Amino acid sequence: MRVSLKDVALHAGVSVKTVSNVVNDFPHVTEAMRARVQRSIDELGYRPNLTARHLRKGRTGIVALALPELGNPYFAELAAEIVDAAAAHDYTVLLDHTGGRREREILVSQGFRTRVIDGLILSPIELEAEDLEERAEQVPVVLLGEREYDLPYDHIAIDNVAAAREAVRHLLSLGRRNVAFLGARRGSSRPARLRLLGWREALDEAGLAADDRLIAATDGWGYADGAAAMAGLLDAGHRPDAVFAYNDLIAIGAMRVLHERGLRIPEDVAVVGFDDVVEGRFSAVTLTSVSPDKSFIARQAVESVLSRLGGARHEARRIHAGHSLVCRESTLGRA
Repeated sequence: MRVSLKDVALHAGVSVKTVSNVVNDFPHVTEAMRARVQRSIDELGYRPNLTARHLRKGRTGIVALALPELGNPYFAELAAEIVDAAAAHDYTVLLDHTGGRREREILVSQGFRTRVIDGLILSPIELEAEDLEERAEQVPVVLLGEREYDLPYDHIAIDNVAAAREAVRHLLSLGRRNVAFLGARRGSSRPARLRLLGWREALDEAGLAADDRLIAATDGWGYADGAAAMAGLLDAGHRPDAVFAYNDLIAIGAMRVLHERGLRIPEDVAVVGFDDVVEGRFSAVTLTSVSPDKSFIARQAVESVLSRLGGARHEARRIHAGHSLVCRESTLGRA
């Protein structure tokens, strides 16, 4: 049987209004009274009606999260972090899958779910600035990822150039000189361009000429794309002594081909990925990877939406999330 505010009030010997003030965390309740009511809440197992609470504020209690690839472990892990961050504020997350297609991104950004959501967290791939300029809805939007828009929306991303530069510097510090880049996008992709730029900058500062024959373009960002890119380099006679991959899935696909061709990791070819997904930590040769601070990205995204809902009128912010390079067996070998 559902426990009501009235039940808690009777158990604690206080008014329903007092219980409501405690549940809604009103500041003028004394600590003694708060403790008294909280004991009754715990003993009776009372759970507040979050839907009613949000509706009283004219909200639904739902934030939409639109991601390009739900099958990509990075986005799956990020989504889990965002769900947890939203739950800490008593919000539910509604998940949308855009497939990275512009028409789908336009649909979610134009507010086709406006009546059921309070805000939108969007990771766009193909969306253009003019698509966002045409938004008529007032639902707050926070953008994730590397597509830059000179528009009044909070935007959260890591420094892809710096992260890529750090990854390649690590390979160069191990004495590697022929570093391939796997995952240059055949279509338009700002993240791929930024990571490729970091690859070039690291080679340049080391006094090494970037060999474009060691750049392998892919149509996608999955395991098969990495395997095909690695096989293509080897078949063309361009054998690198190190690989920096656009993401962990491409890196793992490349490592499979290296294993099939009888090349040892990292003795013959060292490999670095990007995203630090769980698969890389449990592969036969654990993967060195750039690890974005997913928890920070998730917390900032949720808090940015909620601050706008709360009436914040600050300027649009460009928030840089941190990253670290996690070194494992694919570059350092087994201990």
